[in-house]
This record gives sequence, C-alpha cells and structure tokens, in this order.
Amino acid sequence: MKKINVLLVAFLWIFSNLAAAQQTEGNYFEEVASDSLFIGYSKTTTIVFPYTIKTVDRGSQDVLVQKAKGLENVLHIKAAQQGFIPTNLTVITADAKLYSFVISYDEESPQLNLSLHTTKAGSPGMYFSAEGANEEEVHKYSNLAFYHHNKISGAMSKKFEIKFQLNGIFIRDDILYYRIRVVNSSKINYDLDQLRFFIRDSNKIKRTASQEIEIVPIISYNKPTSIKGERENTTVFALPKFTIPSRKHLVIQLMENNGSRHLELRLKKEKLLRLTVLPKL
Repeated sequence: MKKINVLLVAFLWIFSNLAAAQQTEGNYFEEVASDSLFIGYSKTTTIVFPYTIKTVDRGSQDVLVQKAKGLENVLHIKAAQQGFIPTNLTVITADAKLYSFVISYDEESPQLNLSLHTTKAGSPGMYFSAEGANEEEVHKYSNLAFYHHNKISGAMSKKFEIKFQLNGIFIRDDILYYRIRVVNSSKINYDLDQLRFFIRDSNKIKRTASQEIEIVPIISYNKPTSIKGERENTTVFALPKFTIPSRKHLVIQLMENNGSRHLELRLKKEKLLRLTVLPKL
C-alpha cells in the first residue's frame, strides 16, 4: 500500500510538471485572429490598408493578388477558379503589423471594397531589415520635425518670386528628416511636378547618369500638389541615412508642372552636418 502511495505521488508530480512546461511553452506563441473574406471569380475585391504593403503571402494559387498600379497600400484580390477550397492570405504592412484572412469563394455576394482605417489591436509587431522602416514611426517623427523650433540658415534659392529653402535637418535612428519651405510670392499658383534629392559630383560640368545618385524619400509629410499664389508650404521628407563623399554635394531640385519655374539647392556636406537629433518618442 505504501509503495502504491509513493507511485501515485510520483505520477502526480510528473503530470504537474508536464502541464507547467506546456503552459510555459504556450507563452511563446500568440494567436492572431483571422478575418473572413469572401471573393468571386468575375469580380475584384479591393482592400485599402492604413500603410504601405510590404509582403503578401497567399495559401493557394486559386487566389490572385496584385497591388494596385501606382499605389503601395491598395491590394486587388479575385478568384483564379470557381468554387475553390477555402485558403488563407497574410499581409504585412509598413507599420509593422500582420493581417490574416481566411479566403472563401462566394460568387453571389463577394466583399468588394474594404478599408482598414486602423491597425489590428492584437496584431504582433514585425521587424524589417535595415533597408526597411516602420512607416508609422517615420510618420510620427516627421510630424515632430515639422514643428521643431530648430532651424538652419543659408540654404536657400530664390527666383521667379519663388523662395525654395531647406530650413531644418533632423535625425532619429537611421532616418534623416529634411524640412523644406517653399514660398510663392507671385499671384500664379505653383503646381508641383517633382521634388528630388541627388548626390552629384562637384567638379563635373557635363553630368551623366552615372555621376548622379538619387535618394528616394521613405515618406513625404505634408507634401502639396500645388502652392497657391501668395501662399507658402512646409514639407518634411524622410530619407534613409546617407553621407556626402569628398568632391560631391547634395542637390535638391524643385520642378514646376507645365511651367519653367525650376529651382535648385546645392549643399556641401558641411551644411548637412548641422542637424538636430530628435528625442525618442
């Protein structure tokens, strides 16, 4: 009888430890809820995400997915064949959130247009490689740079009654924030075509494409399509971190759409070192 009691205690001890181990192991996983989505063969479903789509993974070739042309946060979905077996779709966006869908076929009542205004509260964070960036954070720091009181002077071009000025450079982590002010003192609206950033050779008069390196902004905060007559605008451009080599300089070009009022800033690396570190949010 005593031997039976000892065996019973040992069994209970082993069982309790196994249960505790399973519970501990479960803490490493967090289940992400999936939304149901019904799509058709003859109609396209469109989903608008709050931020840029970084990756898309479909569980079956029976589902066709494609980003909308010219748009980074709009996804088109439709069935590749009728009556397919339910499958799944996973989307990761630039604000480091994961979206999961269970895709089912319904030709009669597909969901055609969905707009995801806010990110999912229960979605776990994702981390991108150095070439990626959390767009939600970049947007917040752009707003901080927009209202920051620190300014730089001497980086300005003015002609055609247009003043083109770089009046602030900020940095947070590996992102640079360039604050640019454009003042339209004329009575004619200034329709913006392009505002571009280049690293260019300083000593070459005749330039070729190989002598220019374009820096593409991650986002543009408060960028207008037009600046009304006798008005002004301030825009913050978030750029991946870069440095200016010797015998090169940074060029910022402002181009007018259907016009000739083009302006250009040429900045040496000494000017670009006058930056402000943004406080961590």
